[in-house]
Amino acid sequence: MCRHLTAGLHPGLYRVHYVSLTTGNVLDIYKEMAWELGLPIERSRATARQAIRNEVSRLVTEAKQMPVLVIDEAHHLRNDVLEDLRLLTNFAMDAEQRLCLILVGLTELRRRLAMAMHESLAQRLVVRHHLTGLQRDEVDAYIEHRLRLAGCELPLFEPPAVEAMFQSARGLPRQINRIAHYALSAAALEGAKTVNAEHLQHALEELAP
Repeated sequence: MCRHLTAGLHPGLYRVHYVSLTTGNVLDIYKEMAWELGLPIERSRATARQAIRNEVSRLVTEAKQMPVLVIDEAHHLRNDVLEDLRLLTNFAMDAEQRLCLILVGLTELRRRLAMAMHESLAQRLVVRHHLTGLQRDEVDAYIEHRLRLAGCELPLFEPPAVEAMFQSARGLPRQINRIAHYALSAAALEGAKTVNAEHLQHALEELAP
């Protein structure tokens, strides 16, 4: 979804930066941001934050580009990091918008942002969107699409197997991918030409914690 969104942005008007290291401290996050922006790595949090803010301002005022910072796996961000992100986005006492911050994460992120300590950051979030799982009638088309990407045009999954996959994965594409992978392996070991409900059950047993 992030790739689809950022691919639609005009490269002359937007500069996209992607950060995936979200389990470290504030300075760790700033170092990865600085690397993405092509900046020297600073040793202090305040210096790193200011260097990033200066580069953001330069992109907006000189290059006429809006920096878009995508932070993936944002549900792992520590509380102090979330607070510093609020400070990072504060330009001219909120009179100017110079940085587009996109936080991407699992449902836990919504719960974190609803906490009183993050109220100020939550108020800065202009748009919120929660992706739900696929509907049952979308799963068949999704599986066919994934198979085509792998070079297979054959319908490999029997309807009962698809139904069981949908119920087990709750329509979540990542879960569907994992279950389908193990189910295909189970079918291959038996030399079967299609994946049935029994193969899917084997897959679920393999994935069970």
